[in-house]
Amino acid sequence: METVNLFALATQQSKWLAVRQTAVAGNVANVNTPGYKAVDVEPFESVLDKTGVRLATTQQGHIAGSVGESGFAVNAQADDPSILPSENSVVLEDELMKAGEVRRQFELNTAIVKAFHRMLMTASKG
Repeated sequence: METVNLFALATQQSKWLAVRQTAVAGNVANVNTPGYKAVDVEPFESVLDKTGVRLATTQQGHIAGSVGESGFAVNAQADDPSILPSENSVVLEDELMKAGEVRRQFELNTAIVKAFHRMLMTASKG
């Protein structure tokens, strides 16, 4: 059975959320910039899919594994038919919805880490 390092996973998601928040804020800041194309970060699920796991070699004959690098790609959003005459593809309502999602995900991430930390502290005291 493979162990899951919850704190490392939560840290990685926090970094991803920070990058997504920056992308959303950049879109909002450029809502009136002619020709600006809205950007977004790849879904966190695809970041996790690219993350490799290091295999433990406990005997000499074992094959060593490698760790995959995970990055957060910020890509231009697909062409949207709602592009304005100024060729700006930012829809303010969509960006505000994304900002709300980021906030809720940050809160959930923090609550999970807090609960896990409390559980570890309780287990170590008893």
